[in-house]
Amino acid sequence: MSFIDNAVFYHIYPLGFCGALDAERDCKNRIGKVAEWIPHLKELGINALYLGPVFESDYHGYDTADYRTLDRRLGTNTDFKAVCRALHDNGIAVVLDGVFNHVGRNSPQFLDIKQNGASSPYAGWIKGINFSYGNAMGDSFSYEGWNGHLNLVRLDTANPAVADFLIDIVKFWISEFEIDGLRLDAADCVDFSFWRRLHSETKSISPDFWLMGEIIHGDYTRWANPEMLDSVTNYECYKGIFSSHNDKNYFEIAHSIRRQKDIYRGISLYNFVDNHDVNRIASTVKRPEYLYTIYTLLLTMKGIPSIYYGSEWGIKGVKANNSDLPLRPSLELGAIDGADEELYRHICRLCHLRTEMPALYKGEYDEVYLRNEQYVFRRTRDGQAIYVCLNLSDREAEVSFTSACASLLDLLSDKRYAAGNVRITMPPFSSMLLLETGDNSEIPAEKPTEVVSEAPAPTASPEVDAPEKTKASAKSTHLAVTEVIDHRRYRHYKGGMYEVVAVAKQTETGEELVVYRDLNDWSKAWARPKEMFCEAVEVDGRLIPRFTLM
Repeated sequence: MSFIDNAVFYHIYPLGFCGALDAERDCKNRIGKVAEWIPHLKELGINALYLGPVFESDYHGYDTADYRTLDRRLGTNTDFKAVCRALHDNGIAVVLDGVFNHVGRNSPQFLDIKQNGASSPYAGWIKGINFSYGNAMGDSFSYEGWNGHLNLVRLDTANPAVADFLIDIVKFWISEFEIDGLRLDAADCVDFSFWRRLHSETKSISPDFWLMGEIIHGDYTRWANPEMLDSVTNYECYKGIFSSHNDKNYFEIAHSIRRQKDIYRGISLYNFVDNHDVNRIASTVKRPEYLYTIYTLLLTMKGIPSIYYGSEWGIKGVKANNSDLPLRPSLELGAIDGADEELYRHICRLCHLRTEMPALYKGEYDEVYLRNEQYVFRRTRDGQAIYVCLNLSDREAEVSFTSACASLLDLLSDKRYAAGNVRITMPPFSSMLLLETGDNSEIPAEKPTEVVSEAPAPTASPEVDAPEKTKASAKSTHLAVTEVIDHRRYRHYKGGMYEVVAVAKQTETGEELVVYRDLNDWSKAWARPKEMFCEAVEVDGRLIPRFTLM
């Protein structure tokens, strides 16, 4: 089995984590701090570590100056080899940040161009280089910077000489540090021919070498496919996870998971709820209690879960003054301000279950029960079935489904429940992982609020005589609107009035999107998947149309 099959990642931004960002540019073994955290990683249940940039750079690591030398603020190559060896000895895979779209202004190639101009052998390495006029940095030539940032000099990865240089770098990292894979920065900006070459070269060294690209938008299969990368960052679900909690709308994240199941079959996407570029999840959610169901979802959904360092304690961090520094702090074990130890224990339990239970790390996904504030899905693999039950409400809520096993064991609480026609009352802000078992021992004799087993069959038509709660348990994707008409007005169930502009198609995936404008503020326009526009939502136990044609 490849390390990635049941991987739970921990993501560290080393220059911040090690307190090296604003340190003197002396050579000091600060990277050794990573090895000091290995007992913590093992207690947490981590078996793969993604390290942000570690090589010599001008400042933040993504402005690389020397790909072959550890940033002196972190130590030496020998220091880093010792860290990688310690991680491997403890069963933790190592994935490095491959920053190949751009280099810093102090890279040898760029300095040569500054000195020799158009006669430099590296003049063809830089995208958009033009020696006819200068730039805002005071150079006698102009060039392309990543997203306009001239301190990030874009490489022309379609140039065979550049590709040769970068491939040699990767081979050096593999031989020197025995790394297990790469996270590839700004993967959407790199020429496809380079990704094909990198795939071929690394897989020839080790078929299990893992390649994961940073992709924000678009059809992920353009990059994650048998010829290029193994995985990409799942920004679609990153947004869906926190916004579905903040909006009390599990339909949003369920829609994304359902959609991805169909179009990304066979691809394990890299899932996360925060990282070095976005605000901490604890600063993003409206209620801290949501963190429990958020991490349950992250660690049980399809894909590869990743935890950003410190967020296992629920620490906060928000970008300030257009700076990412508050997201990248130096942390010390035993001295985490405001640490939520209960959340930490919850995540520990989830991480260990994720690595141990085949249904969780490789299982198929099926949606079982869906309401605005409750969500149940099943993961199945090799005869193992686990029901993941989530309640984000601040009140008790009932979920119901059918299971044919003898009993259900909650892997989080070790409580056992009767199977059959199951109805379980969940506490506020709670999660359950119910494993189907053949054992019916230790089931509480009287648990009427938690379990109802084998309810009698109804004697009348459920569509006519069933109580309102039973009607609300109809299939969650029931269409309330069957047709979307351009330039007609619709009322949202919360009262807002909108006019449909058009039904468009997403260019990368072909998914139909409804584009509509706010009638009270014509400056605001929105786009929502047609499936979600047309569906019903649950309000006070009743399914009602999300939008109604006026």
